[in-house]
Amino acid sequence: MSRIKIILNPTAGMNAAKLKIPMIKELLLKYDIDYEMEITQRAKHAEEIARNTNANDFHLVVAAGGDGTCNEVLNGLMHAKAAGSSIPAMGALSIGRGNDFQFGAGLSNELEESIKTLKFGKKKLVDVGKVIGGNYPNGRYFGNGIGVGFSTIVSFEASKFKFIHGFITYIIGAIKTLFLYYHAPQIKMELDSEEINERFLEISVMIGQRFGGAFLMAPDAIDDDGLFDLCIADNPPRLEMLKLFGKYLKGTQSESQYISKRQSRKVTLTAIDGALAVHADGETICENGTSIEVDCLPKYLEIIIPERKV
Repeated sequence: MSRIKIILNPTAGMNAAKLKIPMIKELLLKYDIDYEMEITQRAKHAEEIARNTNANDFHLVVAAGGDGTCNEVLNGLMHAKAAGSSIPAMGALSIGRGNDFQFGAGLSNELEESIKTLKFGKKKLVDVGKVIGGNYPNGRYFGNGIGVGFSTIVSFEASKFKFIHGFITYIIGAIKTLFLYYHAPQIKMELDSEEINERFLEISVMIGQRFGGAFLMAPDAIDDDGLFDLCIADNPPRLEMLKLFGKYLKGTQSESQYISKRQSRKVTLTAIDGALAVHADGETICENGTSIEVDCLPKYLEIIIPERKV
């Protein structure tokens, strides 16, 4: 079976995705790809479609959108897998705002290159994360990463922009957040072999490398090593945070005395003083949470990547 199911979110990229449908269909025809396309109609529709896609009918499910679409498709596949179903591999077309999942997988932002990958790419098993807590007491899966604290508030602020898009919304959101959200909560962090109890402004728990289309939270992360890469900012002064913006953009934040890195397969965070604001792949997990548990599921999802990527 070499048929592909494409799940397209027309509202991705501030509604720009729907304008790309004719071009996508033209390129699929050009490369003689047998496909079926479904257009999402509501929130969580992509998740529903992916969950009900039979691996006997389709060898590949493609999320056409941004990180939200990818997260929904991934969750649909993971829920089907947890229920004992055989699931297709996952692909992605980068037609959203952030496209951080695609970046971590080494997929092109160029549409024709992405479609060529669907035809000529190779399959690879990658890690999947699962977070329990907040709005998801039974768990939510993610393929790129979790932000706790500062980056979550930034993503909330970025989502409010209606007439601009891309990583610039995160830059503006970050500057705005710097002056609105500056009270780092006291958090107990439990890792595989370590426990830390401090005030943390930001904790990124990453499978991929990037947030917000620009911020390299874990530039050395490997998506199939069975471990999360953590980037931790303790409680730097505002001036240092301004400096860190530039370092996050270049992935050089570990040069700062306020940044530390860890690796762990399991992460438990508990707010001792204050609350946890958490997102997973941009999906809000909680705004004022008390605790979360995060587990890495090694090589749990098969994705399609360009032939050249190792």
